[in-house]
Amino acid sequence: MNRDTHDVLKQVFGFSEFRSDQEGIVSALLEKRDVFAVMPTGGGKSLCYQLPAHILDGLCVVVSPLISLMKDQVDAAKANGLRAEFLNSSLPAQERHRVFQALENQQLDLLYVSPERFAMPEFIATLKKLKISFFAIDEAHCISEWGHDFRPDYLLLAELVQQFPTAAVAAFTSTATHQVQDDIIRKLGLRNAYLVRASFDRPNLFYQVIPKENLDVQILRFLREHPDDAGIIYRTTRKSVESTAEFLQMQGIRALPYHAGLPDKDRKSHQEQFNRDEIHVIVATIAFGMGIDKSNVRFVLHGDLPKNVESYYQETGRAGRDGEPAHCCLYFSQGDTVKIRYFIDQMEQVVEKKMAIHQLNTMVKIAQANACRRRSILGYFGETYPKDDCGACDICTGEVERIDATVDAQKILSAIVRSGQRFGAVHIADIVVGADTHRIRKFGHEKLKTYGVGRGQDKRYWRRVLDDLIAQDCVRPSDDQYPVLQLADKARPILRGEKTFMVLRQKETRRDRKTAPVGDYSPELFAHLRTERKRIAQESGVPPFVVFSDRTLHEMARYLPEDSSELRNISGVGINKLKRFGDAFLRVISEYRSAHPDETNELSVFQIPVPGSKVRKKKTDTVRETLTLAKQGFTLEQISNHRNLSPGTISTHIEKLVEQGETLSADQFIAPEKRAEIEELFKRLNADTLKPIVEAGEGNITYEEARLVRAFMS
Repeated sequence: MNRDTHDVLKQVFGFSEFRSDQEGIVSALLEKRDVFAVMPTGGGKSLCYQLPAHILDGLCVVVSPLISLMKDQVDAAKANGLRAEFLNSSLPAQERHRVFQALENQQLDLLYVSPERFAMPEFIATLKKLKISFFAIDEAHCISEWGHDFRPDYLLLAELVQQFPTAAVAAFTSTATHQVQDDIIRKLGLRNAYLVRASFDRPNLFYQVIPKENLDVQILRFLREHPDDAGIIYRTTRKSVESTAEFLQMQGIRALPYHAGLPDKDRKSHQEQFNRDEIHVIVATIAFGMGIDKSNVRFVLHGDLPKNVESYYQETGRAGRDGEPAHCCLYFSQGDTVKIRYFIDQMEQVVEKKMAIHQLNTMVKIAQANACRRRSILGYFGETYPKDDCGACDICTGEVERIDATVDAQKILSAIVRSGQRFGAVHIADIVVGADTHRIRKFGHEKLKTYGVGRGQDKRYWRRVLDDLIAQDCVRPSDDQYPVLQLADKARPILRGEKTFMVLRQKETRRDRKTAPVGDYSPELFAHLRTERKRIAQESGVPPFVVFSDRTLHEMARYLPEDSSELRNISGVGINKLKRFGDAFLRVISEYRSAHPDETNELSVFQIPVPGSKVRKKKTDTVRETLTLAKQGFTLEQISNHRNLSPGTISTHIEKLVEQGETLSADQFIAPEKRAEIEELFKRLNADTLKPIVEAGEGNITYEEARLVRAFMS
């Protein structure tokens, strides 16, 4: 079967363009090439294997870690018209027989299984009788001991290449440092893999850190401000999950707990109620992680500090998978660090303990950083954020302010020095606030010059100043089980008054942030569409997001399509979904048009974007948007990441701009040596098309590079 990938993208999945990196991965799999891809949650990795599975002859076997997720994944694939099934221990014998029958009759495009199934010889024997096009391994970081979520069962997958030498293997993960990446590729034995490290940036996520004081009240305040949004609240322990959920229920919030200690029946019921929009809030431990595929999560709150950056990134990544704006808030207290450190100290393996301490310290630095949150997170994964202001974190939007705290810092530093740098944070705060404790009297610290110099503020205030000093590497806790505080070199100039010490504090009045998606739409119509989506989902026995995402409903409520041809051009509406659900949503829109003629007239300036059509209201042309970024000095990769479009699409834009006479520098997009090499090939081969150049490059030249050189040669 040889169908144009863009045609399949539109007809089956309802999208007009690939997102960044998707097109290259799809092309590699269609060429039966191994793939290793690091893509952020919500980056569209499922399409990367579902689309080639639909096109290629043979079966794609998808390895997924949690059986609770498989049914939703299969439902979503079936909603787009793919032939998909899953095999796991939850299926009754009759259903398992049906799936095996479909396998033997070659009636499936996709089969979802857990890694444990590869320990079953009879399953391997069944697969060897079939034509396997490729294996797709989700959450591939689970195979690496260096990763944050190592699972021994994943080691079974190390035999795939030997057992099925003619099938390609594609490994996907949303979080992997370069060390973890190399370990995954080595363990799986990937062969000349097509490598993708997509940008870790999630532009639709707003990052915020708030000092944790009265946590339940702080969470309640947030939920009151987001009454109709679905979200996840992460807590560290089962006890804290239960207490927070109970508190919220007493306040009239429909929240349910989720942790490994609940009976299986209750845990499954709570997850299904959340997935089906029957409740809006789930309070959970990290057990509620990879088992969630809900696309319309509008917020993720962390009531406790995650133990490493990978966990934090993955958990916040559960928000905004549909690409719509979402809020990520971490409530942070230095006390969380002490609790995590206690458990780390129980580890027996020295190397494991050292790694855990390093990961925790890095997480604390990011939580306490007084710079752009997005820049700090991306920097951890080795990515440089290209802009000075992300516009989507509390630092960059001015929700915090920088305050000169030099005098207060000097009081803390002086107390540390005068007490001999032999005491912890609690004791130092007691000295400054003038507490009357047994330890202070025992060591005679009530006689110190700094005793009681901070009586004007409570102890909690001084702990925050101390946390700021630790975060800015002015004070360093020792590595002992009960750490003592010692001055670092950066503290000396502050103590002597030679350098100021600035801290971040929440502003009492905050600038309003726009949480609605970009572009005008009718909130009331959106609410009606959500109600219809829920009704259809209940009838179909699937979660609402499987029917349509929030982004698709927002577009319907913005453009108000009048018939099937117009609805077909809404993002996310493929042929199969149009047939199954189209009439129902068009009816809701038609009824709304009739009941609200004035609002309909106001929204009528928006015309559904159709390739080649002119929009009545001024909209920035997509090629001109690329030009704007190019003029700012962005590289091809940076423009691709920023616009969430594939490098192939961006290189086509640049080619058009050069043809239109725009003055751009070739060196901005391709290295001079590489450009000279490709120019020589164009001349030697006397070629006008790209394919001969790419083939002559023997894997060292991409279509994007060839296209760019051709553009600047003309």
